[in-house]
Amino acid sequence: MAAAMEEGFGEANWSTDRVHSLSRRSESAQVIPITTSNPTSEEDGADYIASSAADWGGGELNPQDAWLPLTESRNGNTISATFHLLCSGIGIQALLLPVALATLGWAWGIICLSLAFSWQLYTIWLLVHLHESDSGTRYSRYLDLAMTTFGQKLGKFSSLVPVMYLSAGTCVQLIIIGGGTLKLFITTVCKDGATCDAKSLTTVECFLVFMIMAVVVAQFPNLNSLVWVSLIGSITAIAYCTMIWALSIGKGRSSDISYDPPEMESNMDRFGGILNSLGIIVLAFRGHNVILEIQGTLPLSPKHPTHKPMWRGVAISYLLIAMCLFPLAIAGFWAYGNKVPSSNGGLLIAISKFHGHDTPRIVLGLMFILVIINCLSTFQIYGMVIFDKLESNYTSKKKKPCARWLRMAFRVFFGGMTFFVAVAVPFLGSLAPLIGGLTLPLAYAYPCFMWIAIKKPKPKGVMWCANMGLGCLGLVLSALLVVAAAWNLASEGLHANFFKP
Repeated sequence: MAAAMEEGFGEANWSTDRVHSLSRRSESAQVIPITTSNPTSEEDGADYIASSAADWGGGELNPQDAWLPLTESRNGNTISATFHLLCSGIGIQALLLPVALATLGWAWGIICLSLAFSWQLYTIWLLVHLHESDSGTRYSRYLDLAMTTFGQKLGKFSSLVPVMYLSAGTCVQLIIIGGGTLKLFITTVCKDGATCDAKSLTTVECFLVFMIMAVVVAQFPNLNSLVWVSLIGSITAIAYCTMIWALSIGKGRSSDISYDPPEMESNMDRFGGILNSLGIIVLAFRGHNVILEIQGTLPLSPKHPTHKPMWRGVAISYLLIAMCLFPLAIAGFWAYGNKVPSSNGGLLIAISKFHGHDTPRIVLGLMFILVIINCLSTFQIYGMVIFDKLESNYTSKKKKPCARWLRMAFRVFFGGMTFFVAVAVPFLGSLAPLIGGLTLPLAYAYPCFMWIAIKKPKPKGVMWCANMGLGCLGLVLSALLVVAAAWNLASEGLHANFFKP
């Protein structure tokens, strides 16, 4: 899947006195310095791209970047980065946070949530400052940075599958959640059968409707062109999170609510429950696999590095994310205690279950619509990583940019594949703790090791010790979460409803 790359990024010898625009769409792409004379035709330009790409050492200096959807447009700013970060950072998995508090309790639950938030915010800071090397090379893809840091083989082995899963797998999950919420919306609105039939669409048909809408929206050419989509996704995410925790508080709590941890038959079950709760917390924060991609949409100049506007965007977006996630966890646990469903949906299912009878259908319907729109918007950001990989494979072989019809075909193909997986494996959410444990190092461990390898802080100094400690802790936590998830699946079993969503 990934193009071959030479280890290291310091060997390229680029002259800055000649500049060439590398594609028909390069007006929006950042200019790249080269060392050869300007090609006199499009064919010569393609030949030049082929020879230059073969010598590429990673990062921005790859001329092929001007053809790919993640990097062909670099005129973003702090505001656009904030919208992308918000849209990709708030997910439906945050609605499961009260489940974690039910096991850990009030004090330890809030402490663990605060520590996880601080930890992942620190690793984002590391990634933002690793985006540009001292030599001026930019790394606009997580995989590029991993291969440069760890070497081609180890970088691919450690990051390729997790990055692809966190992109394609997230899109599959969004189809399952978005299609399931669409089904819930129809059931709620058509409850009395006066104006419509609650069984008019099956779950598979709801998945298909959602996928078609997602593919239509996915026709935007590049990540930078998705700014308005991300704005809509950000607004809907904040809106439905606020509605859910406000409704949870407004409706009050039942008299039979309990805040005691669920009883476990053995110490191993208790230990596994604690680890699963920690997994829910650390996996509630997402989007590390698109941080570098979002930063890659910002323009770069010697006087204006990208880490400053990007970090402003991170600060704004994660302040808003914290204002959504912490109230969800606290208000949800206060209102429902240990009765919050641990299945996909969490608080969304709890509100429908406990307050569906006394909440106006227009309120519930609006909340469901907000979730659907947010899933559609988020699909575009994570899907763009896959579109970029598909186009990268094509342009590497054909030595020319993708035609418009081919871009459309790639997006339709990806939509069809994700729809098939969503229908074939609708229980993918049940495997999320297991797979999430395997991908956790991308967010909590690898950035720490990358900083040590690239920045080379003083051995046994503060930064060296902090990053080495957090990196090792992330790997240990990943292993423990995988073991706990496997133990949970072995003890409780897996409802593998293949092709029966």
